[in-house]
Amino acid sequence: MVKEAEDAAEEDKIAKERVEARNQLENYAYQIKNTINDEEKLGGKVSAEDKETIQAAIKETLDWLEENATAEKDEYDAEYKKLEKIVQPIFSKIYQASGGAPGGPGGDEEMPSHDEL
Repeated sequence: MVKEAEDAAEEDKIAKERVEARNQLENYAYQIKNTINDEEKLGGKVSAEDKETIQAAIKETLDWLEENATAEKDEYDAEYKKLEKIVQPIFSKIYQASGGAPGGPGGDEEMPSHDEL
């Protein structure tokens, strides 16, 4: 009976980690989408080409999520990193063009962290 409880606890832990990884990926995709569509903030500074690149990556990620509802945590993490690899260089370029590092001269806007996107 104790062994069964331990096994169930381990399965619960794995399931919880999988759900958290999925939610993190989905939230990140929607936060980026909202960020680039906000013309008063970062959205107004993204070039049309970069916006298309990001929108395509978001669409691909959301489609992948829809098709892989039962993916494992590692798969969700890999998709997160894939999306991040596309988005972060574009955001970094925008912040550098606006005057340097966040908080630096001309960079009065703070660069959103992964949690804030």
